Amino acid sequence: MEFQLTDNQRALQEAARKYAREVVRPKAAHYDETATFPRDLLSTAWELGLLNMAIPAEYGGVGLSHLEQVIVAEELSWGCAGVATSIIANDLANLPIILHGTEEQKKRLLGHFSERVKFSSFCLTEPEAGSDVASMQTTAVRDGDHYVLNGAKCFITNGGQAEQYTVFATVDKAKKHKGITCFVVEGRPKGLTPSKHENKMGQRASETVSLTFEDVRVPVANRIGEEGQGFAVAMSTLDNSRPLTAMFSVGIARAALEYSMEYASQRKTFGKPIIEHQAIQFMIADMAMNTHAARMLTYESAWLLDEGKRNTLQSSYAKCFAADMAMKVATDAVQVYGGYGYIKDYPVEKLMRDAKLIQVYEGTSQVQRLVIARELFK
Repeated sequence: MEFQLTDNQRALQEAARKYAREVVRPKAAHYDETATFPRDLLSTAWELGLLNMAIPAEYGGVGLSHLEQVIVAEELSWGCAGVATSIIANDLANLPIILHGTEEQKKRLLGHFSERVKFSSFCLTEPEAGSDVASMQTTAVRDGDHYVLNGAKCFITNGGQAEQYTVFATVDKAKKHKGITCFVVEGRPKGLTPSKHENKMGQRASETVSLTFEDVRVPVANRIGEEGQGFAVAMSTLDNSRPLTAMFSVGIARAALEYSMEYASQRKTFGKPIIEHQAIQFMIADMAMNTHAARMLTYESAWLLDEGKRNTLQSSYAKCFAADMAMKVATDAVQVYGGYGYIKDYPVEKLMRDAKLIQVYEGTSQVQRLVIARELFK
């Protein structure tokens, strides 16, 4: 066992921390208030090698290990979870290609992300098929050397900015999850229409839209895997992405902890700083303890992937524990600030709003508990 980061990992952590501190944080409140896409921040991330982290170097990406990716993810979300989600969305969308694409597909569909700033979107969730993926209604009908896609997707990150979409559709609704198939839609073809950006409670710097597909033609060459393998493709993708989402929670919680410690050291009641009151000390001790526990769970889930091992159980441990933890820590930070914590001029109310989404997206905390129970009883 080794709990110490290497020199290279610490250098990567510091580079990501500097970006979050000097580039993201000064503009985080603005993008949260206006709910506009932070293209300038993401362009800087691309220049620094913090975008497309999962794409292997041989295809033009950064090629970071899973552990290195979560180290970066903590710093990004410490700066702003909405910006972090927008950055990591490329990796989520490209993971099916990285994990299951042919050599030709990897070169053709991944290589161009190194040429300029480009965005891709992961399109799985539908109005009637969120946690219940098997109820997917988007269809793919074979027509010669193409498939024709029809349907709708919702809650799609970067959907209005993307130039490539990883789309899951069914070739046979009667087969449920066994009919789901994965496709890559390049560009913005005729029939693919994004909605307006959703007006969200938190993570407002992350663009979220719905997409409609009306007779969108996709070459057979852009099918990832065989027909009916899409469910397995999606599940393995989420096993790989959950550690990143879990680490967003750690970044949010760390920010909430730091703000709480700073405020508690300055704010006075009954003639002394509130940090000297045992009630506040215990709250901050719990915040620090649980943040660290979530970080260790997440490190393990990423390390397993780097070791070539299955991490389904551990990634659900990490995602579920970290998401619930971040919500509690951020809520306690608002409590430490008292009435000021409820005011937008202070930073912790944003952290509370941002944390809530992580209990919902990429598998709710309830679904994670279902996965954990099923894994334990196998």
